[in-house]
Amino acid sequence: MESLHQNTYSFLEFFAGSGLVAHALKPYFKAVWANDICEKKAAVYVANHGKKHFHLNDIQHVCGLGLPHADLSWASFPCQDLSLAGLIAGIEGKRSGLVWEWLRIMDEMPKMPPILVAENVVGLVSSKGGQNYKLLHEALRTRGYKAGAIILDAVRWVPQSRPRVFVIAVKKEIKIPESLISDTPNWLHNEAVKKASNDLKDWIWWRIPEPDIRKNVLADIIEWDAPVDNEDTTSYNLSLVPPLHLAKLKEGFRVAAGYKRTRNKKQVLELRVDGVAGCLRTPEGGSSRQYVVLNQNGALKTRLLTTRETARLMGAPDSYKLPGTYNNGYKAMGDAVAAPVAQYLSEHLLFPLAEQSRQLKEREFNVNVG
Repeated sequence: MESLHQNTYSFLEFFAGSGLVAHALKPYFKAVWANDICEKKAAVYVANHGKKHFHLNDIQHVCGLGLPHADLSWASFPCQDLSLAGLIAGIEGKRSGLVWEWLRIMDEMPKMPPILVAENVVGLVSSKGGQNYKLLHEALRTRGYKAGAIILDAVRWVPQSRPRVFVIAVKKEIKIPESLISDTPNWLHNEAVKKASNDLKDWIWWRIPEPDIRKNVLADIIEWDAPVDNEDTTSYNLSLVPPLHLAKLKEGFRVAAGYKRTRNKKQVLELRVDGVAGCLRTPEGGSSRQYVVLNQNGALKTRLLTTRETARLMGAPDSYKLPGTYNNGYKAMGDAVAAPVAQYLSEHLLFPLAEQSRQLKEREFNVNVG
């Protein structure tokens, strides 16, 4: 992905993972510092972006005093305590609570970046009646930012259902162009966001244009020549598919994806037959790996998604390197931010905000020298 703007602006990335955000923001922002604690994901980041600015370290050991100046700070902080699949310990939990370390580091910097982005699962705004978000919003506000949360689903760009919350905060003194804000909610805000925003000070209803309708489907990203399961394994997997889903596959669907679940104490392979994959997860357990059922000239075959297919579902180009084992690659993608989502956000919101921030600095400089 070539730069359209000579990497005019710089950014710091916390919980950088496999580097898809750095890849996506490259036309608008240059990564000058990145951090993660996972060696396996770090290997993917370094393979694609180099190791010069990457720091493998526990965020709790990072000091803001040593960080370079940046126009943007991005944190895709852990979601375990905010996920509806987890225990919902909340934003004060052991893992998701690392967001406070991010803000602690921002406090330690000689000058905090004018733009902050925090990304997480929808539970950030929907769990506990929005209280988790309210805590984060107040923490941003007291640091001199105004902020708003939006929801972007990767399914608008790639054939994967992956809704995520993006909290965009900007220093209060920066004048936001009227084209980027609205007086009321819009397509970026669901009911959970609306509820979480109640009675908040310095709240912003962000506005960006809706993307064009996605044209690709799951069949377009499949590696059709990848090895499939043997006959016995295929037969067993197909026996787990609900009859209604199986009938739809035989009606002409080329491919469907799904997860193995336990329903009424019985294991089933639940498929989506709408040309879209389910949300990728990390492969800690067998039920976290996504299967595909392929219709190959009328014969149904099964297998796991390949690592390249997971990368394609995240919007990564085939040139994106995925070193390590199958699990390493799957985990690197399952924990990532879908690249087209991050790029769209940077193009239509973050880059214009950075432009406004630069104009403010230029005005301040002219006043001081004048």
